[in-house]
Amino acid sequence: MSVKAIYPGTFDPPTLGHVGLVKRIMDIFGQLIIVVANNPQKQTLFTAEERVEMLKACLGDEFGDRVTVESFDGLIVDYAKSKGATVIVRGLRGSSDFDYEFQLNMINRHLNQDVQSVFLMADYQWFFIRSSVVKEAASLGADISDLVAPVVAQRIKAKLGQK
Repeated sequence: MSVKAIYPGTFDPPTLGHVGLVKRIMDIFGQLIIVVANNPQKQTLFTAEERVEMLKACLGDEFGDRVTVESFDGLIVDYAKSKGATVIVRGLRGSSDFDYEFQLNMINRHLNQDVQSVFLMADYQWFFIRSSVVKEAASLGADISDLVAPVVAQRIKAKLGQK
């Protein structure tokens, strides 16, 4: 049986940590839907559509039709149910991530007990990366080429008006 999983997040911008987690998710699950959150309460640099485009560019055709990237507004457990997904995968960097994700998991379990949460630790080389830190570093002129895919680095520079 092929299990369909969902990997939700803001992905503003997608980092190599996100890409690395997708590769590890695909070692475990048969199908994956990466769900770009369109949360108006968050101040994002990129629109949901731009983030979807960047994720697609980062992944290329490596997984064929086993991975799709979409955006969504609303409760992730409702989205999971509508797509026939039974697993939500979340990446963890440290204990503060766990505390937050544990709370989300508990409310998701309350809302839909048919959807399980799976937590994967970030790879050691990406443990320190947060999208917000990448954006801040880029805005101050730092070289972020080892933190994001080339297409993402180019999009960040363009968005920030850098050459």
